Amino acid sequence: MTNRLFLFTAFLLFAASLSHAQKDQRISLTSTAALAPVNVRVATDTYLGKQAMRVVDTARGITSEVKYAKIKDLRFSNGVIELEVAGKPLGTAIQTARGFVGIAFRINDDNSRFECIYLRPTNGRADDQVRRNHSVQYVSYPDYPWERSRKETPEKYESYVDLVTGEWTKVRIEVQGDKARLYVHGAAQPTLIINDLKHGVSQEGAIGLWVGSGTDAHFTNLTVTKQP
Repeated sequence: MTNRLFLFTAFLLFAASLSHAQKDQRISLTSTAALAPVNVRVATDTYLGKQAMRVVDTARGITSEVKYAKIKDLRFSNGVIELEVAGKPLGTAIQTARGFVGIAFRINDDNSRFECIYLRPTNGRADDQVRRNHSVQYVSYPDYPWERSRKETPEKYESYVDLVTGEWTKVRIEVQGDKARLYVHGAAQPTLIINDLKHGVSQEGAIGLWVGSGTDAHFTNLTVTKQP
């Protein structure tokens, strides 16, 4: 009886620890106090019928990728990030702006290293097939911007998915070790597969609501599930 009680207790403790390790954490995007803006302006907003966080690019320079609102008091290494995003070019943006919107993750404390997966909404239904092929993108800051990846490994870190500029899009990013998967619109199969996250398996850090140059974006319904 004692052995059975011991085994049962051990099982309960294991189950509890596993549940805690994979507990969903819904992140409120109804207050700017929970965010640390980096080269962006943030404000609460109601957008297309949903309470949301508006994130607008304020940085100069089309090549800068350090533009996001970092979520305070949240460390992330492995797990799942789910949310809805909407992105469109600002009225003052240059012609090559695409409404870039996505998630930066594993951001280190001084913003010098992070991984990022993002959408280019205006490419989703472009009349140019090459632009459509560049609808989603993985970059790793600072050494692997999209320009380098497209030149050295064409098509490896980009893909097509149907997108509508300025409309809500469901996004799910699964991260484990040096691998990541992007799912869009609730699809069962990933839109983009990354098997070699450039900062490796040990990188961890913050999550950021990311925008690219000349972007006006909204974010809502953010849930983070941490995993070992």
